[in-house]
Amino acid sequence: MREKIKMVSTADTGFFYTTFKNKRNTPDKLERKKYDPKAGRRVVFRETRIK
Repeated sequence: MREKIKMVSTADTGFFYTTFKNKRNTPDKLERKKYDPKAGRRVVFRETRIK
């Protein structure tokens, strides 16, 4: 049930986090505020597909 996802920064720095999510409990795309070291601040990260 758990699927690996990629969280990409909305600051267009190219930085990303990888994590797991349960598709059954959370069918929608995730948006989380996390630290982007390239931007030097906290920004919104959005879920994208892993290729």
